[in-house]
This record gives sequence, C-alpha cells and structure tokens, in this order.
Amino acid sequence: MRESYSFGPVFDRNSHTLILGSFPSVQSRAAGFYYANPQNRFWRMLAAVYGAEVPDSIEEKRALLLSNGLALWDVLERCEIRGSSDASIRGAVPVKIEMVTGAAKIRRVLVNGTTAAKYYARYLEPKTGIAAVCLPSTSPANAAYRLERLTALWGAALLGEEG
Repeated sequence: MRESYSFGPVFDRNSHTLILGSFPSVQSRAAGFYYANPQNRFWRMLAAVYGAEVPDSIEEKRALLLSNGLALWDVLERCEIRGSSDASIRGAVPVKIEMVTGAAKIRRVLVNGTTAAKYYARYLEPKTGIAAVCLPSTSPANAAYRLERLTALWGAALLGEEG
C-alpha cells in the first residue's frame, strides 16, 4: 500500500456543524472532492434534508454546504489505504482540526460512519471538546440503510438541534 492524501475542508466563518468522513474514496481522490462515487448517497441525502436540488458540480456542492452552515472534511489527512476500504487503513494521520474550529464557531460534529467515529474519538475530540454524533455511513457498502432511512436519521441530526 502507498500513502494517500486527503484534501482540505469546506467551511466558512458561518459554519456551525462539522460533518466528518473517514478518508476519501478512490473516486473522490481522483475527482478532488468529497463523495464523488455516484453510488454514495451523501449528496442525495443532504439535498433531500434541505429540500434542494441534488448538486452536480463541486461549486453546487460547496454552495449547498455553506448555505446551510455546514463544514465538511475527513478525520484523516493521510494514511495507507487499499482502494477505498476503511478496514485497510494503516498509518493514520489526523487532520489539523484547528483549521476549522479556529475559524468557525462549530457547535456540532456529525461523523459519517463508525470508522470516522473511531478516529474522531481517538484523535480529534480531545482537541475540540465536542462529542460527535455517529450517523450511518452514506457509502454504497452500507446496504442496510436505504436513502429514505439515511435521510430521516441524518435529517433529525442536522435539523433537530438547530437554533
């Protein structure tokens, strides 16, 4: 395995909720942006939660996030990974979370799946002091959750505590 690198966060000073994945998939790394696998339900779920059109371009995806006070990143900056398999991650190096928390008033952290939750608890929660809410992964590998169920669970977490 060779070392792979993530890319930077999406956020602005108005971001209040930080969504963290584990590490970009092969397709996301090739595209240079998050959740690029068309089978991943992240963008469809997020659009459904906010009553928006499903974004196609990177600019539309950024706009959907920022217009709803969301920041998006991964818990790992770099690691050795076989393909897109979270189970194969070795040599994990966490992101410098202060890049986001030092510039935005993050009040909530939501993690996309159990791998992200594990690495967040180990490396980043001690720095942020914010306990993460672990939500079911939007990955196509998580076939136990259909889009409707993901949307309901993520929607409750995203909209239930705003204010």
